[in-house]
Amino acid sequence: MNSKAFIFDLDGVIVDTAKYHFLAWQKISSELGIEFTPEHNEQLKGVSRVRSLDIILDLGKIDASVTDKNRWLHQKNEDYLEYIEHMDESEILSGVLHILQYLKGKNQMIGLGSASKNARPILEKVKIIDYFDAIVDGNDVTNAKPDPEVFLQAAKLLHATPDNSIVFEDSVAGIQAANIAGMTSVGIGEASVLHEAQYIFSDFTHIDSAFLETLIKK
Repeated sequence: MNSKAFIFDLDGVIVDTAKYHFLAWQKISSELGIEFTPEHNEQLKGVSRVRSLDIILDLGKIDASVTDKNRWLHQKNEDYLEYIEHMDESEILSGVLHILQYLKGKNQMIGLGSASKNARPILEKVKIIDYFDAIVDGNDVTNAKPDPEVFLQAAKLLHATPDNSIVFEDSVAGIQAANIAGMTSVGIGEASVLHEAQYIFSDFTHIDSAFLETLIKK
């Protein structure tokens, strides 16, 4: 049987930590007198923490010193860590566990490619870290998506070439990164948003074993 590398993003793909990022950013924004809506939050999907803060400061037309920015970044992460401290298996998105179990049963390589610097503790809290043969997160890369670095590193650790790698992503930047890397891109979310993906599903419950077999044999 062919062995491919199946690489998953974390936030919005495996677990919905996006809501905790939103709450943490909203708290900072409120303190700065900036209105930060769920629509604004869409701009932060797949974007690094530093870039996210810049986007929020731009919204409020605020110029800030490096010292202030670093303080806010630290505060945001502390608030976020407080939220995720209470995560458990119930936070795994529908269908994800079935897909991981199926791929593992077919002896496929599974990797994580996430901008999150908290990916490992999150995977441990929701008790699925053992499914992953390689984890590349925000601590391991210097370039944010749509730069393909995070996915290329994951594929390398899985001893897979880009053309034998499949990426599951919920952000435009992530889909673009997968495409730039020359990997098969599978969008999880709205087709109108993720139209650059080669395949699109609203969530993992719509992905069946026949589709996975097609990817494995491709």
